[in-house]
Amino acid sequence: MKANWEKIEKNVGVLDVEVEAEQVAAALDKAFKKVVAKVNVPGFRKGKVPRTIFEARFGAESLYQDAIDILLPQAYSEAVEQTGIEPVDRPEVDVEQFGKGQTFKFKAKVTVKPEVKLGEYKGIETPAVDSEVTDEEINMELERLQQRHAELVVIDEGPAQMGDTAVIDFEGFLDGVPFEGGKGERYSLELGSGSFIPGFEEQVAGLNIAEEKDINVTFPENYHAENLAGKPVVFKVKLHEIKRKNLPALDDEFAKDVSEFDTLEEYKQDLAAKLKERKAKDAEIARETAVVDKAAEAAEVDVPEVMIENEIEQMMKDFESRLRMQGMNLDLYYQFSGQNKEALKEQMKADAAKRVRNNLVLEAIAKAENLEIAESEVDEELENLSKVYSRPVEELRSIFSSNGYLDTLTSDLKVRKAVKFLVEQSKTA
Repeated sequence: MKANWEKIEKNVGVLDVEVEAEQVAAALDKAFKKVVAKVNVPGFRKGKVPRTIFEARFGAESLYQDAIDILLPQAYSEAVEQTGIEPVDRPEVDVEQFGKGQTFKFKAKVTVKPEVKLGEYKGIETPAVDSEVTDEEINMELERLQQRHAELVVIDEGPAQMGDTAVIDFEGFLDGVPFEGGKGERYSLELGSGSFIPGFEEQVAGLNIAEEKDINVTFPENYHAENLAGKPVVFKVKLHEIKRKNLPALDDEFAKDVSEFDTLEEYKQDLAAKLKERKAKDAEIARETAVVDKAAEAAEVDVPEVMIENEIEQMMKDFESRLRMQGMNLDLYYQFSGQNKEALKEQMKADAAKRVRNNLVLEAIAKAENLEIAESEVDEELENLSKVYSRPVEELRSIFSSNGYLDTLTSDLKVRKAVKFLVEQSKTA
């Protein structure tokens, strides 16, 4: 097989491929065996029609598309490997020649990974980070724990306050007509949680038990339901019940309830140690982020739009997985947040572009510094994944190998090694 790569613009080029006539013949044979099993020809059992009879009746051309479908994926993969390009999107294929006794010629327009021109990436300065823990930070952590262990108590009288859980009936009206999805009965709403559209929860605050009120709000311009986006509506609301958090006292009993310590002072000392460890870890992550960002800013790279789009799709999948873990899905999220799919993707775009750019620069640094991954490092990573997923190492290795993910795993490890290299080469300002 002959394959030639020619760049035509930025990160796009054309693969010019010619496959030998012998491979075309083999693909036509496979296509015939596939097609002949499905055709009926008088005088012959299904699947037993001779090739000459089949071609005389239907024409050899009737096999061409199936043969191309058989031959093209393998030919394209071999051409990619032969030319050493790294496609980042599906090719646009144009078949120029295919026929019995002929070679198979096709062109494939391909978007490839961009070239990276590295700037200065050694000796990057990062600000010093203080990992000492203050009394204020310890108190804030204790307050969070108080909130987490608070008991919801039903309030008999008095107005609802921000922070309360209000049990309400509500029904929304647009121009006096109820709209779909705008009704709920005895719905528990934490005031101040931001679960409902802006302005709604603030107007529930102040209501007394059994009181009714018309709440006027306007849906966001990017709300997922087009008939409501940007529209002023009225919600008729009735408050049934108020539940308020009863915070536990911060004393020795509290320490015993939430930890293995007997006194609050012992618990505070343990909190301080854990907070210091967390701050040190956060500082390490912040330093890594800073050196990678600065190295990426110093580099020149033209990121293909398709790579950003692919990253956004992956971020959407990850986001949906996290929502499911919280008992939600994207449709519910759109309803509560007032966003739609396109708005959410647009919100992710800048972060996706940054991720792709940073990753490309890290790959280039790994290549420039000859950072390689030893087999032992792959084994160690598989051991770690084995503990996370509770699956035997060899089973994971088999899965990764069969799906082609071992190369991806190795690439990820190489990127991590590049980050570690940048940190080691950096200095504190």
